[in-house]
Amino acid sequence: MKFPKNNIPWHSFPLEEIFKILKTDPKFGLSHKEVRERQKIFGLNKIKQPPPFSSFEIFINQFKNPLVYILILAGIVVLFLENHPQNLIDSFFIFIAILINSIFGFLEERKSSKTFEKLKKILKTKAVVIREGIKKEVFQEELVVGDIILFKAGDKIPADGRLIEGENIEVSEAVLTGEWWGVEKSPNQVFPKETPLSERKNMVFSGCFVERGEGKAVVVATGEDTEIGKISSLLKETREEKTPLQRKLFYFSKFIGGIILIGCFFIYLGGILRGEKGLEMFETSIAVAVGGIPEGLPVVMTIILAIGMERLARKKGLLKKLQAVESLGSTSVILLDKTRTLTKGKMEGDEVVVYKKIKSLNSLKSFSSFSFLFEIISLCNEAFVENPSQDLTHWRVKGSPTDKALLETAAKKGFFKPLLEKKYHLIKSFPFDTQRKYQAKILKKGKDVFLFVCGAPEKLIDLSLKVIEEGKEEFLSSEHIGFFLENLKKITSKGKRVIGVGYKKLNKKEMRKDVDEIVRDITFFGFLSFKDPIREDVKEALKISQQAGLRVVIVTGDHKNTAKYVAQEIGMEVKDYNIMEGKEIDFLSEEEFKKRLREIKIFARVTPSHKLKIVKAWQEEGEIVAMVGDGVNDAPALKRADIGVSLGSGTEVAKEASDLVLLNDSFGIIVKAIEEGRVIFDNLRKAITFVLADSFASLILVGMSIILGWPLPILWMQILWNNVVEDTLPTIAFAFEPKEKEIMKKRFSFGKMPLLSKEMKILIFATGVIDQFLALGLFFWLWKIMGMDLDYVRTMIFGTICIDTAFVIFSYKSLRKNIWKINLWNNKFLFLSSLFVIGSFISAVYFPPFQILLRTVPLSLNDWLILIAISLLGVGLIEMTKWWFIARKDVD
Repeated sequence: MKFPKNNIPWHSFPLEEIFKILKTDPKFGLSHKEVRERQKIFGLNKIKQPPPFSSFEIFINQFKNPLVYILILAGIVVLFLENHPQNLIDSFFIFIAILINSIFGFLEERKSSKTFEKLKKILKTKAVVIREGIKKEVFQEELVVGDIILFKAGDKIPADGRLIEGENIEVSEAVLTGEWWGVEKSPNQVFPKETPLSERKNMVFSGCFVERGEGKAVVVATGEDTEIGKISSLLKETREEKTPLQRKLFYFSKFIGGIILIGCFFIYLGGILRGEKGLEMFETSIAVAVGGIPEGLPVVMTIILAIGMERLARKKGLLKKLQAVESLGSTSVILLDKTRTLTKGKMEGDEVVVYKKIKSLNSLKSFSSFSFLFEIISLCNEAFVENPSQDLTHWRVKGSPTDKALLETAAKKGFFKPLLEKKYHLIKSFPFDTQRKYQAKILKKGKDVFLFVCGAPEKLIDLSLKVIEEGKEEFLSSEHIGFFLENLKKITSKGKRVIGVGYKKLNKKEMRKDVDEIVRDITFFGFLSFKDPIREDVKEALKISQQAGLRVVIVTGDHKNTAKYVAQEIGMEVKDYNIMEGKEIDFLSEEEFKKRLREIKIFARVTPSHKLKIVKAWQEEGEIVAMVGDGVNDAPALKRADIGVSLGSGTEVAKEASDLVLLNDSFGIIVKAIEEGRVIFDNLRKAITFVLADSFASLILVGMSIILGWPLPILWMQILWNNVVEDTLPTIAFAFEPKEKEIMKKRFSFGKMPLLSKEMKILIFATGVIDQFLALGLFFWLWKIMGMDLDYVRTMIFGTICIDTAFVIFSYKSLRKNIWKINLWNNKFLFLSSLFVIGSFISAVYFPPFQILLRTVPLSLNDWLILIAISLLGVGLIEMTKWWFIARKDVD
């Protein structure tokens, strides 16, 4: 079966001809068999993405590391330099060390890669389609050419299509054309071939957002054949780049590695000049290099990022780009919309007003004059209940937010639409129209025929003026209208939405008139106010963000009174001078705007261009900006911001432009995401301090022994064992370190903070000096003074380094508090890694094969007590160093 390529000008063909070309039927759609066949021809309806790294590629990449090159060279040299069985064992151990390190990196990188791919699938979108005459929901990627799709306001168009039918359809095509105004669509028109894309009003295009109306279309292009697919295919496909933090870490590791290698060269040269064997000094230098170069940090970085993403996903935040982590932790300004972020984005009935009676719905117990109003709002809407036989709490109500709110509010007061529809029989319905600003229904109850109207109160009051003038209703007068207008002003000033209610009894003559004529003399009966409830976690999240030095600014299209009321509800201190409307922005120069920028807490009635200007202004002030949005019109600002944050319930265009998607729309998740970014950086700092302190220690120990002319206090195989076997797990364990309470109690910026703080530098130096001078002191005492066997003495020094590692890792759980002020057991992985270090040392000194490999001897109970005492002394001295910094309040 052959189908035309997507170079056909579908907008220039009549619908009947399109159905023939595509072999489809507008009512029946395609058969399931036909869909499968067409999927084989056209492929899936998605734009190709660069494939993720394969497991083989990930594994091979573990060997692309300067450290690994050094180790491989060392292994080859050791193997062939001297013909000795021990060399074979040593060389084998080097290659085993390389393999162990690579396997660790491979497993963790593959895990993080799979996690990221898994998380990206969370947001797979669906489309409504007619197949075999039945309406059903399918994944967007399953659509094929010839499918009949249905869509409504709020949907993203899933594929390019030719309109079949529709009413009041308006589509935003900004993603294609850059024009923000919605395009009105018309299914019945046919346009010339040369008609520009933006003027093809009988077409809908993939990725565009339906702003109004609902309709039906036949799919004419999918995947890369769509207009948006053609644009995407022109873009160069690139893999995810390393984050700025990863790059900073990479260059930092190279710098430290260079210093270590220079130190190792002088160790080798000093040993040769002193008369040591060349091979032994070469092996020792390599071991010190291996112990000194922080090769474990890239693996730890990968693990920390993966864990951070998983934590965030569990909190309903989908981080799409790893590059976002650094900016998340450094965020200083959050620009957010009110609806669905601070509030639930759901209308709930609040107050009901009839003449001289105002009642809160929560306190309303008796209905009397309110009853008729509830009947009107229950019936005068397009919402419906899918499962009316079930309990009210389990109802599935479908319809627009306003209609659902009307139906549900009445139902909660006992006025059930399914039951009322048995008393009132529908004759004619007039859906809500943005021009008319109301919706109406003609219903018959017994012999009486009524017109029920719901809509904008001001509009319905205007339509009642004729009744007042003619005195047709006793209770409706200018006094009544004054009462309504006064209370309407009070309620709307609080940011609430109001729906007016009116009615009219009709005769047969009036029923034949146009709706606009009928409603000209309705009776205004009252109105119902709705509020958008504040989300439960918002107040606490705002409090935390303020403690953390974050500036929260509301940027909304709503009226300034609405935004002000919500801001005050959540705890923001807002005065009139803290509010700026979009029209004011237009009249201010850039300099004038920047002068006022820091005092503005609410931007109201803003357009997409205003949002973009606000983001740019804050960035030019040196701030890291997170922008929250959900609509197509938010896309430019989302892309421009350092962190684009979209709502899970928002448009697909907004999601595609963002870095973080809030799966439950809550502002609280933004704060948690920022917190997670800070925790990631904090834990990385702990791991760096631990690794470098250990690296520095090895360099001092061997270097000082050569300077003093002593025998090597530790063998190169023992250094390698400590680095590869015993240091790896403790370093990785820092990735699982829980957040510290202080993490959100001050301002924080990756960009302005050095990777190594002053305290970290001192701790690294102090740990190296303390640990290794204790080890050197023990070596001198056992070898020189006590005259003990050198293998025993080296085993004790090896033990000092290993057991010290098992103890000292707990000092790095916090760089802000002493060890006695923290919970030592809240990271089970750190605790288990400490036990592993002790266990691996036990195997090194008591397991015969390891005794041969590492040249160790068994130790007595007294020997163990000495090792433990020295390790505890080391921890004590390190804690004194920390205490000195803490007391001076010199901690970053």
